[in-house]
Amino acid sequence: MATKYTRVSQNKWEGVYFYESTTKKHDSKPDMCYVVSFKVGDRKIWEKVGWKSQGISPQVAHQYRIKRIQEIHLGTPIVTASQRKLDMQKRNRTIGEIAGIYFESKGSDLKGLKTDKNRYEKHVDPLFSKSRVPDLTPIDIDTLKQSMGEKADGTIWNAIEILRRIINFGAKNNLCPALPFTIEMPKRDNERVEYLKEEEMQRLYAVMKNWPNQEVCRMLKLALFTAMRKGEIFNLEDSDLDFQFGLIRLKNPKGGKSVSIPMNQIARSILEEQQTYRDQKYLGCSFIFPGKYNTKRTECSAVDRVKEAAGLPKDFRMFHGLRHHYAVTLANSGKCTLDMIGDLLTHKSTVMTKRYGQFLPETMQKAGEMAAELLGIEGRHE
Repeated sequence: MATKYTRVSQNKWEGVYFYESTTKKHDSKPDMCYVVSFKVGDRKIWEKVGWKSQGISPQVAHQYRIKRIQEIHLGTPIVTASQRKLDMQKRNRTIGEIAGIYFESKGSDLKGLKTDKNRYEKHVDPLFSKSRVPDLTPIDIDTLKQSMGEKADGTIWNAIEILRRIINFGAKNNLCPALPFTIEMPKRDNERVEYLKEEEMQRLYAVMKNWPNQEVCRMLKLALFTAMRKGEIFNLEDSDLDFQFGLIRLKNPKGGKSVSIPMNQIARSILEEQQTYRDQKYLGCSFIFPGKYNTKRTECSAVDRVKEAAGLPKDFRMFHGLRHHYAVTLANSGKCTLDMIGDLLTHKSTVMTKRYGQFLPETMQKAGEMAAELLGIEGRHE
């Protein structure tokens, strides 16, 4: 042991030693690591205190030694250096390890589990799987943003959010220290409303008319004529369709509790056609748009090929955009109030529906004229 550690001073700081690093530098000199030594019975204990670059000095190491001797005399168990190292590793795991525990602990209770896993594996894991939380800096978060290139603001936000969620989970469960800084989340343009111009819609119809896989087209048409979300369409089963009263039940929609929306004649025709197709290709399956092995569908990449064939904008999200298009069309008609549109979209809050107010020109104009007329009458009474 004497060949490895050197006593700091022969006259003071009893039991305090150091050794120099062969790789680390501090103030242009080899970094120094301080260790302390003390006896417990006939056993000599060595404990590492820390590096000079971490702010450890002989005085700090000496105080640490005194504290440890006092603790042991009061009955605190002796922890060896290897035990402390193992304990530290358990409380400072890599982000990859924490992510694995996080997703396993959530299981099926986490809504959007597959989406969150995909976001993590695609954007976060390649950069941070072997990193530890104390080593992260704001520059690393900027690196994550830059690595996603020209992805949509919402996509970048979601990737950073899943990283933040995993870190918070780790800190809460003592798997890692808390992040030493606050992550600045990018702004999301939540007010962006996607809808198609008339010529774009005509191109989409033309492509869908001759598309070889009509099941994909029926999904898109159902989104267009009902404003159903992608997940709600994938979740549809026979028991959710009430053809007698013309209702479609949405189980656990984004807004919360299960609700029913009207089944218009076009939607009825789409669903009946799909059921006939489904019964021929997927025997015994209750899902309207089955996935592999007669299970619930989780994705439909073919819609992107339809979008490309129709020459639609690259940032147009097919299912979500057609839902917006439904709402914009109703708002433009001037025949539906925002409350009615919100009910059809199963919005939990009217705040989400207000974005469509900009597409009520005639209705807003009439309201303005009515206000002028009423105020004019009121003015004549004065």
